[in-house]
Amino acid sequence: MSNANLPILSIVGGTGDLGSGLARSWSRAGYSVILGSRSIERAQEAVSLLKSEGFANVSGDTNAAAAAKSDIVVVAVPFSNYEASLAEIKDPAKSKIVVTAVVPFVPPKVSVVHLPSAGSAALIAQSLLDPSSRVVGAFHNVGSQKLHAGGKADCDVLVFSDDADARNQVITLADAVSNRGVDGGVLANSTAAEALTFVLIAINRKYKVKGAGISISGLT
Repeated sequence: MSNANLPILSIVGGTGDLGSGLARSWSRAGYSVILGSRSIERAQEAVSLLKSEGFANVSGDTNAAAAAKSDIVVVAVPFSNYEASLAEIKDPAKSKIVVTAVVPFVPPKVSVVHLPSAGSAALIAQSLLDPSSRVVGAFHNVGSQKLHAGGKADCDVLVFSDDADARNQVITLADAVSNRGVDGGVLANSTAAEALTFVLIAINRKYKVKGAGISISGLT
């Protein structure tokens, strides 16, 4: 059941593995979630599946319409579609928190660190979205398997933004899907978390595990 006191979330790329996994976890925690897609038919198909599994507080729409209807926009698309997706939501995301979980993968080499000239995918979003958008980088290192299985991701989530209030709001979202959200500082620091995702994929392959994550020690 949704909670009217919680922000409405939209997920651009909500039909993908990470996006749909986050949708499950946030819906379970009481958030209303709108799955966005370039194809409204695909979004509605994903919503039908979730509703058949008991997730009543989900809906689907195009990326732009989903962003317009929500309080917080989460971007979880492949890097190859990233700039086009940001263009779709530029107007409806004005003055809103925009969370980017995108990692700049350029297949086939996804276990060797490769970052864009801008420094990070999060910094690309900051440069392309309207200046009023409050850009946050988070959820880069979350394995989607546990989210789809009904549990929280067994990791900490690093959260980055130049806006301290936006960071705090997204830390609360991270608490709902993982062990905890951790304030990682300014948006430029998102470079470290995005780069770490490549390393975690290499660890997954080396040790034949799924969903290796990070845990920050020393916190109370």
